[in-house]
Amino acid sequence: MDIFDLLKNKIYPADAKASGPVEYMIVGLGNPDSKYQNTRHNAGFLAVDRIAEKAAVSVDRLKYKALTAVATIEGKRVLLMKPQTYMNNSGEAVQEAMGFYKIPAEKVLIIFDDISLDVGKMRIRRKGSHGGHNGIKSIVQLCGSEDFPRIKVGVGKKPHPDYDLADWVLSRFSDQERNDLSPVFDNSWESAKLFLNGQLDKAMNQYNS
Repeated sequence: MDIFDLLKNKIYPADAKASGPVEYMIVGLGNPDSKYQNTRHNAGFLAVDRIAEKAAVSVDRLKYKALTAVATIEGKRVLLMKPQTYMNNSGEAVQEAMGFYKIPAEKVLIIFDDISLDVGKMRIRRKGSHGGHNGIKSIVQLCGSEDFPRIKVGVGKKPHPDYDLADWVLSRFSDQERNDLSPVFDNSWESAKLFLNGQLDKAMNQYNS
């Protein structure tokens, strides 16, 4: 049993209830098919799964071209999302949910994989360009903004320059890498709470590699 299996057996107390409409979104990027489960490109999915476990919800309702759940975190109503459009079309799901709830980019936290960071590292940014990541590229293009706060989860650099990039991001983590990722996912949860409290700068100072 690895850390991903252990997560399923953890029970966390539900956050204090809040009423009213959804105000924020936390979106983890990845690919939906089971063959992509636990691959590097699905680091965003794994992070959102950890956040959902901490918030005592299940991201299992198909809506806005995504698996979703509405959670109450830090007294805020938050839509957790795992787009089911495949990575390159992630913007379709994000745009649809943003439009429905009328949520601006500044209140949408995106979590995704980054091959420039070692496994076990993370980096938080307030906004920025897509940087060559196709999922972020789709979101920026369809939503018309680069102002999305983001958490980049390190998945490691290619073993050598000639290694095919697609093969690398679709490869699975080793047992050691899975152990190294566990605190990153916990820190993603802590960073998300700071984001919801308007303390993204604090999250960057505390958790950036």
